[in-house]
Amino acid sequence: MHAKQYEITLPADYDMGVIRRRVAVGGHVLDDRAGLGLKAYVIRERGVEGSPVNQYAPFYLWNDTGAMARFLVGGGGFQNIVRDFGRPVARHWAGIACHAGPARAAVPRAASRRLTPIPADPDTDGTGLGLSALIERETAHLRTLAAHDGVHTAALAVDPPHWQLLRFVLWADSAAPDEEATERYEVLHLSAPGIGELPEGRAW
Repeated sequence: MHAKQYEITLPADYDMGVIRRRVAVGGHVLDDRAGLGLKAYVIRERGVEGSPVNQYAPFYLWNDTGAMARFLVGGGGFQNIVRDFGRPVARHWAGIACHAGPARAAVPRAASRRLTPIPADPDTDGTGLGLSALIERETAHLRTLAAHDGVHTAALAVDPPHWQLLRFVLWADSAAPDEEATERYEVLHLSAPGIGELPEGRAW
């Protein structure tokens, strides 16, 4: 499992109805994309849920790295983003864990993201296993969070170049009740052709 997200930050006076219409018209295109676990078409609106910006920030969980590569550089869809907005940074993370929540059958309406730096030296006992212990704690916390009634899907992933943890949660609720979130989103559409193939629990 690989997570990917790009963030397109828009002007403060941008009409987010443009993005809503874009997704309403074209969001179905990836509904049957081979190799894709899910794509959440998410936005942030300036002044809503504490967001300081207008932003279009699609989030993906891929089951197949070849399919992800084709989407990005093989004319598989990302060229439309480049054409309309320029080429954003496409961040990606190695999957650690994923859970289906009690609301998996519902249509997610909100999402939360938590990005946190991994301490430079989490190894408190000198064994070299401090990072592993930290990840085990985060994985256990994800499992607990995923049991929340409103959770559709919860995922945890790591960015090794920057040593940063990503937690992304889809919620059936209209607002994400995640007190630890660093960002909150509205979900406009969910394409989930391979959601059943996403790992349940630890991804290794």
